[in-house]
Amino acid sequence: MQQFSLLDLSPVPEGKTAADALAGTADLARMAEDAGYHRFWLAEHHNMPGIASAATSVLIGHVASVTKTMRVGAGGIMLPNHAPLVIAEQFGTLATLYPDRIDLGLGRAPGTDGGTARALRRNMSPEDTFPADVQELLAYFSDEAENFRVRAIPGAGTHVPIWILGSSLYGAQLAAYLGLPYAFASHFAPDMLGDALDIYRRSFRPSAYLDKPYAMMAAGVFAADTDEEAQYLRSSQVLAFARLRSGKPGKLPHPTDDLSEVPPQMMVQVQRALSCSATGSKDKVRDDLARLIAQYEPDELMVTGMIHDADARQKSFKIAAEVLSEFREQPAAA
Repeated sequence: MQQFSLLDLSPVPEGKTAADALAGTADLARMAEDAGYHRFWLAEHHNMPGIASAATSVLIGHVASVTKTMRVGAGGIMLPNHAPLVIAEQFGTLATLYPDRIDLGLGRAPGTDGGTARALRRNMSPEDTFPADVQELLAYFSDEAENFRVRAIPGAGTHVPIWILGSSLYGAQLAAYLGLPYAFASHFAPDMLGDALDIYRRSFRPSAYLDKPYAMMAAGVFAADTDEEAQYLRSSQVLAFARLRSGKPGKLPHPTDDLSEVPPQMMVQVQRALSCSATGSKDKVRDDLARLIAQYEPDELMVTGMIHDADARQKSFKIAAEVLSEFREQPAAA
């Protein structure tokens, strides 16, 4: 494992506001930079009361402004929601303001419900234009774009690194074909992780962007002084995920010892979806992360975790950084 990074959805906790969530994201980013995280990514979601990162490029700019060296980016932008030129202009501007610090991860899903997707897109095309849209974006960031009739200004010549994100085999195949770095959303959809990484690595074609495959996986982390406290903190995400799957999204719930509102069949689904994770004291988190790294051998591990209390969230990611620093500095021991 070469690097470790952090994914934040800017969660809005029960009893708090979106303004609190955005302030918490800025505070977390400062801490992450101090703790040694390589990247800090934010994700595009819409019409979700518990997530404040809908205007992802705006929030990336804010996070970049309150940090100094850490890479900041999208994990990801849901490209079907946008014209590639608009994204090229947004991220070209970010890359001009914060040179060599901006990443652009691209997803194929809408990141929302059907009604909101229609509101975002205005028309719903049945055609899958994602591969062509990715290539259009790559072209906008190239040196050759200076000679295009339609240009992203700023954007041309910025060479913003583009990642393909995925939770199935499709993204792995596309990333390998285009010779781009690949990130798998195993923090909420781990079932195809092993197969996707295998396809990506075996099928990778060297490109002008990358000479060999570079794969990142994501894992949930809930770290605390004791295993029991960590499980208690994790209950917020379990409840939030169950409510989302039930069609009742809301703010991030308070943690609880009583998860009886989640039916047993739904709990099985939730626990499986969130199984790529590390939960417990520092020693337990170390063991869990070591197992994941040994099994999947990622070039980079991105951690995430929806924790209600801001201080407990920062502490959890600090503990994770301490553990992951050990793995990066002593890979043989991992």
